[in-house]
Formats: sequence, C-alpha cells, structure tokens
Amino acid sequence: MADQGSSKHSREEDDVVEMKKALATGSSNSQAAAVSTVAPIVCYCFASILMTVVNKFVVSGTHFNMNFLLLCMQSSVCVACVFTVKKLGVISFRDFDMKDAKAWFPISVLLVGVIYTGSKSLQYLSIPVYTIFKNLTIILIAYGEVIWFGGRVTALTLVSFILMVVSSVIAAWADISDALVVGDPAVAEAASALATVSGVVSKMNVGYFWMFLNCATSAAYVLTMRKRIKLTGFSDWDTMFYNNLLSIPVLAVASIIAEDWGYENLTRNFPPETRNFLLFAIAFSGAAAVGISYTTAWCIRATSSTTYSMVGALNKLPVAASGMIFFGDPVTFGSVTAVAVGFFAGLVYAVAKNNQKKAEAASQPNIIPLANRSS
Repeated sequence: MADQGSSKHSREEDDVVEMKKALATGSSNSQAAAVSTVAPIVCYCFASILMTVVNKFVVSGTHFNMNFLLLCMQSSVCVACVFTVKKLGVISFRDFDMKDAKAWFPISVLLVGVIYTGSKSLQYLSIPVYTIFKNLTIILIAYGEVIWFGGRVTALTLVSFILMVVSSVIAAWADISDALVVGDPAVAEAASALATVSGVVSKMNVGYFWMFLNCATSAAYVLTMRKRIKLTGFSDWDTMFYNNLLSIPVLAVASIIAEDWGYENLTRNFPPETRNFLLFAIAFSGAAAVGISYTTAWCIRATSSTTYSMVGALNKLPVAASGMIFFGDPVTFGSVTAVAVGFFAGLVYAVAKNNQKKAEAASQPNIIPLANRSS
C-alpha cells in the first residue's frame, strides 16, 4: 500500500511538472482538447480589445507627438514583465545571447517600424477604420508567401481578399468624406508632410498614409521573421523577449534624435492634470502586450489554429464596436457596412485557410510504417 501511495504521489508530481512545462513553452499535448475552450477565447478577445482601446487613449491627446518615447516605455515594461514572470517559473525562454541578438536585431528594427506606424495611424484613424485596414496586411503576407515560400492562394481565399479590399474602400469613403466636410486637422498635416507628392494626396487624411505604411512594414516583418525563426529556432517567448529588448535602444535613440525633449513639449504631452493616469495607462499597455502573447498561445493550445483564426475574424466586430463605445467614433451606414463586410471577409478567410489545410493534409503520403509482425 505504501508503494502504491508513493507511486500515486509521484505520478501527481509528474503531471504538475508536465502542465507547468506546457504553460512555459506554449507546447500542446493530447490533453489540450479536454481544456475548456471558453476561457482562453474570452481572455484573448478581452486582451485584444483592451490593448487597442488603451493605445488609442494614450495617443489621442490633443498635443501628443512623442510616439517613439511611448513605444520605448511600453517595450521596457513588457521586458520587465516577461523577465519577472520567468523568474517566478511561470514561463521559460532562453537567456540573452549576443549571437542571437545580432541575428535578431534586423527583425527588431522592422518591429519598431511596425509599432511606430501603427501608433501613428491609430492616432489619426478611428478604431473601426484601423481594424478594417489591418486586413490588408493579410493580403500582402499571403502573396509574399507565394513569392518567397511557394505558398498558394485558393479561389475562396481570393474571394476573402476581394471582400477585405471592398470593406476598406467603404471605410475610407465614409471616413474621408466626413473628414473633408468637417475639416480634419490631419489633412493639413498631410499637406505639409507630403508637400513633394501630388496635390491630391494633400487632401487625404494623414492616417491613411501611416496605415498603408503599417500594412507594408507588418507584412515585411512577418515574412522576414518567418525566415529568421527557422535559423534561430526561437520559441514564442524567445521572440517576444528579443523583439522588445532589442527595440528599446532603437526607440530611445530615435526619440532623442527626432522628438522634442524640451520642458514645454513634455508638459504638452504629459499634462500635470492627467500625467499619473497617462503613465499608468502606458505601463498597463506594455503589460497588456504580455497578455496578448500569452492568451494567443493559450487559445491555440486549448483549441486549434483554425479555431484561433476564426476567433481572430470574429474579434474584429467587438474591437470596432469598442471604438464606437469608448471614443464616440461615428456610427453611420458606411462605418457599420464596412465593419460588417470586414467581419464577413475574416470569416471567409478563416474557412478558406481551414479548407486549404485539410486539402494539404489529405495530399500528404502516409509516412507511418505499416508492417505485419509475426512471432
């Protein structure tokens, strides 16, 4: 009996170790199907909405112009949170290595471009429009994979791409027509910042300029990172740690060179009456980035990549609605139609990717050896 009790206790300890290992590394196992799928899906959606709303709040100040400083602070908080959680034994990732850092540094520079253009576009665009236009990144990534990785775009995937473009056109039409009528101040900035471009561009909202740059840099970042991960063998947490750590010096130098650190400008960006709350929001948004990474891994582990892609498509609706609720983004026929079409496009894309994976799996030869065993 004592041996049985000891054996049972040993098995329980092994189970705890395995669960902890799965949590730390983000790996999946055969018991993942038994995990409740509601909690990770809800947490992922909540973290995504929270991250978008907080970032929108931070950059929506009337005189806010220190985006590099903002992103440097967020990355610093993110690294501190990840390192602390590692010390507590909740997650695991490789220690800092200069060789890995040199190999990964170009990816971090691209990431700086992604998050900077994203923050600038979110500063000028409403959350629904920003969310809809992010779909265009999917198209660029898909055709980048066709060119560099031998990927394939199916007919149903192409239909989803067309719907994404249509939703973006509808959103831009509704947003720009309203901006030109009321005289959006961003139009004036576009005219001065893009003075060398044709006069037509000067009439557009500068947010779309940053949005298109964000889509292009995001696609380049994802495609380049896919190649580099194969060389370094990074896990999800390794990627997050090195991305944020290596982006800190780049963002700090960019802030010192390109941004005004004078007392008056700092006061305009961080007014005394809201300074403490604004700094808290910045720190919170940095910590929320860790939540996004963990809930993403949790959602994929507890469900499947297909379910995760479906959740990502469905999540666009509440994210867009959050802008209308918290920031008073206009609820017009054009904006609602654009969100609805973008929502449907995401669903079609998720279904198309699911069908493509099934077709590819069915075409793979059976590699399990089948042999008669005779005694």
